[in-house]
Parts: sequence; structure tokens; C-alpha cells
Amino acid sequence: MADVRDHKVVGVHELPEASDNRGNTLNSLEAGQDEAEVAKIERVYKKIDRRIIPAFWILYFLCSAIRSNVGLAQTMNKAAGHNLEAVLHLNAKQTSTALALFYVAYVLFDLPSNLIMTRLSPRVWMSRIVLAVGIIGACFAAVKAAWSLMLLRFLLGVVIAGMWPGMAYYLTLFYPPSRTGKRIGQYFTAAQVSAAVVGLVSAGFQKMDGLGGLVGFQWMFLLYGLCAIVLGFVLLWWLPDRPLPPGEGRTRAGLMKWLPATLPVLTGEDAEIHYQDLTRVYHPRPWNMKDLIMVLIDWRLWPLVLMYFGVVGVGIGTQLYGTVIISGINSSFSGITLSLLFAPIWVMDLIAILLVTPISDRFHHHRATFFSAAVCIQIAGLLTTTFAPRSQPWARYGGLLMVGFGLGPTVPICMTWTNEIFQRRHGEVGVAAASALVSGLGNLGSIMTTYALYTGWPEDAKKGPHQYRKSNLAMIGILCLSILASILMTVLLKVVGNKPNRKIIGSEGSDSASDYQDGAARREGQQRGFDRMWWSK
Repeated sequence: MADVRDHKVVGVHELPEASDNRGNTLNSLEAGQDEAEVAKIERVYKKIDRRIIPAFWILYFLCSAIRSNVGLAQTMNKAAGHNLEAVLHLNAKQTSTALALFYVAYVLFDLPSNLIMTRLSPRVWMSRIVLAVGIIGACFAAVKAAWSLMLLRFLLGVVIAGMWPGMAYYLTLFYPPSRTGKRIGQYFTAAQVSAAVVGLVSAGFQKMDGLGGLVGFQWMFLLYGLCAIVLGFVLLWWLPDRPLPPGEGRTRAGLMKWLPATLPVLTGEDAEIHYQDLTRVYHPRPWNMKDLIMVLIDWRLWPLVLMYFGVVGVGIGTQLYGTVIISGINSSFSGITLSLLFAPIWVMDLIAILLVTPISDRFHHHRATFFSAAVCIQIAGLLTTTFAPRSQPWARYGGLLMVGFGLGPTVPICMTWTNEIFQRRHGEVGVAAASALVSGLGNLGSIMTTYALYTGWPEDAKKGPHQYRKSNLAMIGILCLSILASILMTVLLKVVGNKPNRKIIGSEGSDSASDYQDGAARREGQQRGFDRMWWSK
């Protein structure tokens, strides 16, 4: 195995002093590499893709469906009096409280869950999350009163906390941060497909209303929950564990002795190539409370939280209340029609993700530009939905399609930028803690959307030409906050920079494994642009 100790820190935890020549040096690195070696590296990452991304897509699809089904349950079989509010005798405030309690638990437990994942086996912890989500999700079929709905929503938030930031952290164990945007986007499309498919499939569940003594939404909760339980066990066998240096065996102790072993994601020459390209993840620096505190007080965290706060608030608001907004456009729509009209919003979301996130990885120095442009499309869509004439309901619906398109790339870009900034500055604990805090604290926007807007704002929910207008304008306001935060982050990074935190690495000797510069770190200083695209080969 090649010795990486000859490559001391330049790109991972240290910036060279002679930065004037850095750009020219980095720009010539990849051009000087042998094309065959670059092709081998690309082949290795594609092999990892086949093992991780489909599994992540399926788990995120099911967990997203279970999390958001309560929104569809509000309109399912409404004409028969078998929708969620009618069966449980809920008022608008109780519904909003139940929805918001999920995010309260999510915010509280997101960081602890992600930190536990760094200490334990990541694949075991991820399987635990999916299994618990399935159990709680199936229990929703048995709700009989407002208190049981609120309790289960809170418990769902507890068990699902750490899933989304944990997936982002998990990717950094196998990929350079600059290459995670496209992959986060790939499995994030599961949420959009879930929103679209769940909306379509809910029409079928409505046809099952009364079968076996269960109403339509109870069948929906039960079947999705059972599917997630099965998936939780499958992932325990399928997902790879943290990669080990070639030739090093994995020690199975404690509980791990009783759990099924999983095959390594790479072997032979592929494992050697990955080790040389991403050495940093094979030699993680053990973190302590001091390291965690340094992440918590890092100013770079808070603009990212504000960015996430705005877009996730609008995204969850659209997901939970999309059918409510559409029904406000035309109150004569049936429940099935609402479900069918709800799906194209997420098709637009999916298209935008697949178009924008790969390009944002290739131009990863301009994350803020891609993010802000997408947010502007959301604002334009909300303005169209809010102010288009009542006589033109399809124009207002077109505004919702614009919102869906703009929503797509924003969350993956925000999480990817977090990975890039905090892995360089704080190492592995930086990625785990920052992604959890951005996701958790950013979801305060979800609490505001679900508890204070739409049906949670009785005055704004009154029937009439201006129904939900104030809620839509509030969503526009928090989107403007997201754009301002991205601009602020860009300016401050230009002025202050993003050098490694020397209070953390200062006590380490020169032989620390985190001091090595790997192949990926050397390449991350430059943008790939459209190099090696299909038309340039």
C-alpha cells in the first residue's frame, strides 16, 4: 500500500502561505493527471453510487411518505366524513399543533442523533432510524383522538431525527464534499417522487375506505409503516460501514457480534484508489467536547441555518398544505382531484433537482448563486399564486408549479455547502454537528409554517378571495431572509476565509492523519466546470 505520509497538509487542514500562485497551480493539476487514473477514480465513485444511492432513495421515499401522509389525510374521503379532522374531531389549532410537534422533537434530537452516529456504526444507526419510523408510522392507523395524534407526531420526530443530516454525513465518509451535491439531490428526489406518488396512491387508498373497518387514511398509514419496517432490516445487511484502510480488518465487539455483517463497498485495486483519493475519512481525528463547542460557536453556522430556515419552511408548508392551497383556488375540487393536482408540483421539483444539482457540483465555488436563483423562482411562484385573479385559477396553480421548481435544488445545495465549509474547518465532527444543526434549527421554519400559517392562522384561513394571502406573503418574507443569508455568507467567506480552526488542530503533532492531503483535496481547489462531459469526450 502506498505511503501517504509523504503528502503533508496543504489542502485538507492547511492553506499554503503563498496563496497568490495557488489558483494557477490547482488549475494545472487535473490537466497534468493521466486520463486513465482520472477514469479509474470516476469508476470507483460510480461503484459506490450503486451501493448507496438506491438504498438511500428508497429509505427517504418511505420516510418522507410517512412523515407527510398526515397532510393528505386532512382531505382524504372528506365528503364521506372520513378525513382526519372528522374522524378524530380535530379543530384547526389541534391539527397545527400535531403537525408542529413533529418539528419540535426533530429540532431537539437532530444533533444528539447525528453525534451518536459518529460514535457507532453509521449503517446500524441508519437502519435503526428507518425501523423505528416504520413502527411509529404504522401506529398512526390506531389513532382515536387528538392526544394520540399529537403523541405519535412527537415520537415520529424523535425517531426520525438525524436521518436527513445523517445521510449527508454518511456521504462524506465515501465522497469528497464537493461531489455530494449531485448525490444528495439524487436521493432527495425521493421526497418529490414520494409527494407526487403518495398523492396519486392516496386516491387508491380512498377507494379502500371502510374495508376491514378502517378508513382510507388508516390503510395508508398502516401499509407504509409495514414497508418501512421491512426496509429497516434489509438496510442492516445492505448498507456498507465506514471504510477501512486496505488490508485492515473490522473488529466486531459488543452488540455488533450479533448483527449481520455487511460486505465492504470496495475491494482490491478499487479500495486502494479510494484510499489514496479520500485518505482523510480513513483516519478521522477523535473529537471531544471542545471540538463540538468550537463548531457551535462558529459564525459560519448561522447564515446556513437562516438559508435552510426559509426554504425548508416553504417546502414543508407546500408539502403539508399544498392540497389545502389548491382547494382554496377552486373549492369544488374533489379529494381525488386535489391529490392528482398535487402531484405535478413535485414533478417540477424533481426536474429542477436533476438539472441544477449536478451543475452546482461542477461550479461548487458558486453555491450561493444557484441557491439564490432558485429561491427567486419560488418567490415569483408565490406572488403568482397570491395575486393572480380569482377568475384565472389555473394561473394560480401555475404559480404553485413555479414554487415546486424553485424548491428542488435549494435544500441539497444548502446541505452540500455545509459539508464543504465544515469538513475543511472542523473535520468529521464539523460535518456531523453542523449538518444536524442546520437541519434541526432550520426546521424552526417548519414549525412556524405548520403552527402559525394557513390553518394555524384562523383569520387568514377564512373563506374568501384573500384566503391564505397573508400566509403566502409570510413565506415570501422568510425566502427573502434566505437570500440575504446566502449573500452574507458569500461576502464573509471572501473577507474572513475558511481556514482550519487552529484551536482544534494546534495540539496535534505533525504525524496526525488529519494532516494529510489526499487526491480529492487537491482537486477541490478548482472547479470541474463542464470538463469531461459527454460532449467533450
